[in-house]
This record gives sequence, C-alpha cells and structure tokens, in this order.
Amino acid sequence: MASPAIRPRTGASTLSGMASTRVFAARLAGLVVLGPDGESIGRVRDAAISIRYDRQQPRVLGLIVELPTRKRIFVPMLRVTSIEPGSVSLNTGTVSLRRFQKRPGEMLALAQILDSRVQVEDPDLPELDGVEVFVADLGMEQTRTRDWVVSRVAVRRYRGLGRALRRSAVHVVDWTEVRGLTLQQLNLPGQSVTALLEQFEGLRPADVAHLLRELPEKRRIELVRALDDERLADVVQELPETDQIDVVQNLGVSRAADVLEAMDPDDAADLLGELPKGEAEALLAQMDPEESEPVRRLLEYSPYTAGGMMTPEPVVLHPAANVAEALARVRDPDLPAAMASMVFVVRPPTATPTGRYLGCVHTQRLLREPPATLLGGIVDTDLSQLRPETSLPAVTRYFATYNLVCGPVVDAENHLLGAVTVDDVLDHLLPEDWREHDEEAHEVHAAAHAGVSSQAVAEGEVQ
Repeated sequence: MASPAIRPRTGASTLSGMASTRVFAARLAGLVVLGPDGESIGRVRDAAISIRYDRQQPRVLGLIVELPTRKRIFVPMLRVTSIEPGSVSLNTGTVSLRRFQKRPGEMLALAQILDSRVQVEDPDLPELDGVEVFVADLGMEQTRTRDWVVSRVAVRRYRGLGRALRRSAVHVVDWTEVRGLTLQQLNLPGQSVTALLEQFEGLRPADVAHLLRELPEKRRIELVRALDDERLADVVQELPETDQIDVVQNLGVSRAADVLEAMDPDDAADLLGELPKGEAEALLAQMDPEESEPVRRLLEYSPYTAGGMMTPEPVVLHPAANVAEALARVRDPDLPAAMASMVFVVRPPTATPTGRYLGCVHTQRLLREPPATLLGGIVDTDLSQLRPETSLPAVTRYFATYNLVCGPVVDAENHLLGAVTVDDVLDHLLPEDWREHDEEAHEVHAAAHAGVSSQAVAEGEVQ
C-alpha cells in the first residue's frame, strides 16, 4: 500500500536512504524479507503492536510476513537487523512457520489502526482542536534497548472522499497527543476501510478472499460492506462455504440479493443450497426474476451431479453463425478460460434450455478455420454429452476420458441445459477445507526451492 507523503518532525528519518531505525508502517507493506544470506523468506504485510492501557507508546512486537504459499507468519522485531528502501533483513534464517494468530491486547497496524477516527490534543496544532481526524500512518522507531515502539501518528482531516481526501494536509504528532486509540475504541464499528481497499487494488478475487479471511471479524465485516456488488460477488465465489454464509448473513437480505445476482448462477445456487430453506427463499424472492430463474433451476438438481455443478450460461450459437462470431464470443475477457474452450451449437432459442442440441466446436478448431466458415459445417456431433443426473464420479471419468475442460449437459429431449467445467468438478472433489489442508504441501514445495529440509518444515520452522 502506498504511504501518504508524510514529513516527519526534525530528526525522524524515512525509508529514503540507508538502513533506518525510524519508519512509517505503511511503507513497510510489500517489502521483501531477507535472511542473513540474502535469501527471500516472504513479504511484509502488516505489523503487530501491543496497545497499552496508559498513554505510553505501544511496543511493536513484530512483522506479519506472507510466505510464497500466502500463509502469514509472525517474525519478532528483535530479529530485524535493518530496514532499507526495498527490503527488511533478519539476523537469522530460522523463522516459525506457524500461522500468525493475534493475541489479546495485540492490534494490526495496517488492518486495524489505519483509518481509525481520533482526536488530537497538540498545542502546536490549534486548528485540530476538537476536530475529528483519522489515522493515515504510524511512525515506528527503535529505542536504545533495541525495542521498537510507535512514537508518531500521522493524521488527516475528513474532507470528503476520493482525491479530496488524499489531498488533505497530513500532520505528524506524538502518540501521547492522540485520543481514541485504546483497545475499546478501536473495536467500535464504523471505521473507514480506505487503506484496506488500497491494499487490495489489482489483486485477483482469490487473493482478496484469502486476505479477507485473515482479517479480524470487525474489519472483515466493514470491508465486505464497502466493496461494490461485482467485486464482492467475485470474492465471495472464492471463499469456503462457511465464510460465504457468514458474508451473506452480515449483508442483510436486500444487499445479499444484489450480490447473488452478480455471482455466477451455479455459485449462487451452491451458496443458497447451504442456507436454511426459509433464508434461501427470501433471498430468491428479493432477486430480479431474470437472475433468480436460472438459479432456481439449478437448485432442482443434487449438488453432486452434472446438473448441480453446471453453469446455465455457456457460449451458445446457432448453426448459421460463422467462425468470426464465435471467436468474438470466446474472446470475452470476463469468460472463464475453461468455458471459452468450447462453443455449443443449437437450434433456436439459444438461451438455456435451448432448442435442439446439435454439437460443439472446440476453440482450437475455430482458430484453424476461415472467419466466414459457418459453424453448422464444422460442428462436432460425436462428443458424448452429460445428463443432468450424471454423478460426480461419472463426470470425472468423462473429463479424463475425453481430455476436456468443458462438457455439455443435455436433457432427455436433447435440449442444452448448461455446461460443466473442470473447475466445477475440482470444487466438488476437493475437501471443503482444501485451502488450509493443502497448505503444508505448498510449504514443503516452497521450502525445497529455498533449500530447506522437509524435517525443518515438519518442525514448524524454516532455517
């Protein structure tokens, strides 16, 4: 996350020169963490601090470092030897691989303290007297005893949103001159998420989902409510079912229905299928009928069948369409790669359930044909189809037998109902907790590339 342009008071250094003992927390985010031999361990994502009940400066306990596996671990500040413009160096190559878990009294500098509303009592800044401001950054410095403390707080005034907010003046004050940074006040609802949203800009939905799960519950709820419907829908689709349910139940019926409308129908059906019947029906009733109708159809099938796994919105064209039209459809950047691998050819209507299913054309075949070639002349009529009641094991064998990443689902009357993609199959084959269950294997793989023994990984340390 980009740090605001802060001018520290006299004697405070920044990350603009040699190794520093005075830094701003937001400037640490994303820095590479290096061992004593220069090997990369991960990247800084946050800092854990201990909030005291008096007004003394909080101790900076350590850095939250994200490994290549995306797991976040804790590295004590006493192991930090230097902080430079592009990296943080440690005095040891041995770090605990145990997942970071926040303890009572600890707070995350970036995820929980930035954007907090505070008041400043600084006689040198009378213009801030009685004015509500928010925390833009935290100044950290190393003491003579090698401990790190939060000594400064950078604050901004509330002046609207967007660019106007970013252009407002920044003031750096002593920690002791700030009111509102107690554990009780930091846990009050209504905190802004501007800094968090900046951290998530440009990230894939799966990565945002992973980071969302790492946040404390209060901040997770605030962030979820701040995301727009389309972005939130993409993120929810990447969450485990229990987290999906938690998100939906914290949004309220109206907002949750809007998010479900923005989700892929098969993912929305999977989520609604996990909710109590009354809650699911209330959400379906709140959705636009055009959006809820395909979801209702999917809910008629067992979740572990082709009908329950399929999406009702594959690429469908009539036989008089040409190759150029088909290629234009599969070039859609919002179309998943697996779905773009095949075009289905049917008699009108082309909306599912379609008219008579004629066959399919693989994208590779489209690339070998002249643009004016009609699809009806190159359609593959020999590929077997899936029935909506086909079981998950049978669907898995189907994909393995024909080396496919996408397959048609056709009913007994030869109408195309939708398509199953290989990612749908994997989602149902893997255990519900596969994101955590597979983590150890990833750690072994990453550690092997770093020259770490599997025994060290098993013992919970990287050396």
